[in-house]
Amino acid sequence: MTQLAQSSTSQVIGTVKGPGDDGNQYVFITADNRQVKIGEFVFYTAAVPGQRQTLQILGKISARQLTDHLPDRIFADTEISPETIAALVGFAHPNPEIYEVAVDVIGHFQPPLGFINPRLTPDPGAKVYLADDAMLQQVVNKKQPGEVGSARVGSLLLRAGGAVPVALDVKELVSTHMAILAGTGSGKSYTAGVLIEEFLQPYNRAAVLIFDPHGEYSTLADMRGHSSFKADDGYAPKVQVLTPDDIRIRVSSLDYYDVLTLLPEMSDRQQSILNKAFAILSKHKRGSYRWNVNDLVAAVYEADITVDDEGNEKVGSSAPALEWKLDRLARSQYFHQMDHLAPRDLFEPGQVTVLQMNEISQEEQQVICAAVLRQSYLSRVNTAKDKLSDDDENYLPYPVFTLIEEAHRFAPAKEPSRCKAILRTILSEGRKFGLGVGLITQRPGKLDSDVLSQCMSQFLMRIVNPVDQESLKYGVEAAGRDLLKELPALTKGQVIISGACVNTPVLCQVRTRLTQHGGETLNAPHEWQGYFQAHRLRSQQISQAPVAANAKAETFQGVSID
Repeated sequence: MTQLAQSSTSQVIGTVKGPGDDGNQYVFITADNRQVKIGEFVFYTAAVPGQRQTLQILGKISARQLTDHLPDRIFADTEISPETIAALVGFAHPNPEIYEVAVDVIGHFQPPLGFINPRLTPDPGAKVYLADDAMLQQVVNKKQPGEVGSARVGSLLLRAGGAVPVALDVKELVSTHMAILAGTGSGKSYTAGVLIEEFLQPYNRAAVLIFDPHGEYSTLADMRGHSSFKADDGYAPKVQVLTPDDIRIRVSSLDYYDVLTLLPEMSDRQQSILNKAFAILSKHKRGSYRWNVNDLVAAVYEADITVDDEGNEKVGSSAPALEWKLDRLARSQYFHQMDHLAPRDLFEPGQVTVLQMNEISQEEQQVICAAVLRQSYLSRVNTAKDKLSDDDENYLPYPVFTLIEEAHRFAPAKEPSRCKAILRTILSEGRKFGLGVGLITQRPGKLDSDVLSQCMSQFLMRIVNPVDQESLKYGVEAAGRDLLKELPALTKGQVIISGACVNTPVLCQVRTRLTQHGGETLNAPHEWQGYFQAHRLRSQQISQAPVAANAKAETFQGVSID
């Protein structure tokens, strides 16, 4: 069995006292307060019964408490030096306080299987070592930085800056889906930008689509021509930023519920007639027929025909009302009779497409997102099943990844949504067909629990709201739940990464972006000051203009004209 050799520089930081509160925990005693941080990695060694092999059993510090210290009265008097008193009462150690530290066992790292818990408990008196940087880089990361399929997002937070790089497994991120959950101003969009940069590196060359409700990701265009993304074979990432003026969704790609979302409030009878009209369209216009609004109106009139007792056909009152409402759809800027953003227009390996929707209404955003996701999913399914030829606009012969900002808007917990059903389908079945999804939200408590539970990799940043904190407990694997206590204390750019993309949950400091960040908060005082300075300058120019004009007039009057 392969195992990592114990480094000669491994530092002993304590001695095992005994078992902890459960069978997967032990406690050790130490006087080194600076090394025993919550989330820090330590290990003990254990011999395999019947073998000469010695294993290093890694664990993570989950709790600590002071067990032996000087009397409180000494600390209450600020004139007394605790070190002096410690020497007088016989404390020779430089740190008179003694700590009891709890460690949750992770297990022995076994490439390529990952961590295996051999159930070998440490004996009382066994030494506890601080895991060194080289060991952690090997056991934390499923991929090493720069390898094909890696994403170096930052470095281990509890170690010196950059000492232990954190590189994620891109295959797991995009196939088992991911979620970035963070409060406002915690750096969630910044972290997402770092991930996209890694996806577009020469060692990944991903096909990425971003739904951008706030217009924050246009700065990814800085990747064009950037030296950090170029490869010797001529590769350079493509960035396609589509503004609201560029968005076109063909009306024939919409279904009944899409159209229902876009139309003004309708009666039950009108909804029934519209549903029948879609059934008529699907019956009469089989295959890939591209119907338009006029076809739908004709189907509505056909669905609203009734026959009286004498056999005369009569059109009901719902059809004209629906025709008037469908005229709104016909005049829409984003839903077109023929123009369309097909999957092959949105996805290409080595390209990120940013779909800016910051000027589009909430209902239209919902329908656009649902239509694009549905068609992308069907494209991957039908391509995988050899139902499409390579000249078809829906032909997608490669895996794709979609990132959705403000995910709680598109899959809310307790409200109907056009995107929720297709998102659930993609998250549960997309893995088989190479369609990955990333969700970003500042309100995880408002995100549909079924949708969130399908994201097997989580990026958790500073969250203060208790409801949102509670919602995370069931979405994070057990080995990382102790880190959730750190959420309120995390600062901007610090993240807990957990799930399938890493071997064990880690506290990470996100690296600096290579491109600019487009989601910075406006500096209101700076903007106010700038306004008044510009306003004062204009006022001075206006007040000086009459003086100059008068001086010019006086000069003119002093000139004699023959």
